[in-house]
Amino acid sequence: QVQLVESGGGSVQAGGSLKLSCAASGYMHRRYCMGWFRQAAGKEREGVAAVYSDGSTGYADSVKGRFTISKDNAKNTLYLQMNSLKPEDTGMYYCAYEGFSYGGNWNRCLTTRNGLDAWGQGTQVTVPS
Repeated sequence: QVQLVESGGGSVQAGGSLKLSCAASGYMHRRYCMGWFRQAAGKEREGVAAVYSDGSTGYADSVKGRFTISKDNAKNTLYLQMNSLKPEDTGMYYCAYEGFSYGGNWNRCLTTRNGLDAWGQGTQVTVPS
């Protein structure tokens, strides 16, 4: 079973940057996706960015050109570099993992709000208006 621990959240002025980290431990499938989700107060959780084990990535339209997802396989760590932050980026950010016995792609870790194999506890990002 995979365990995920996020870090790096905080409060930053609009236009600023933050880099989130997600440390993974435990058994990981050879084929897997990992993703970042966020949930603002009173809203549904939404996918932000995702990566597949082959390095392919996908992003929500709202963050394209501003956020970059990456992973360090040696450290088993997932990152989310967030630039040009806006107040609407405020929310709790979660990382998630899904393993595949065969096939798979990043899309599942971008569009599946619930039911992935593992979720972290979340890290808060606040961008005051």
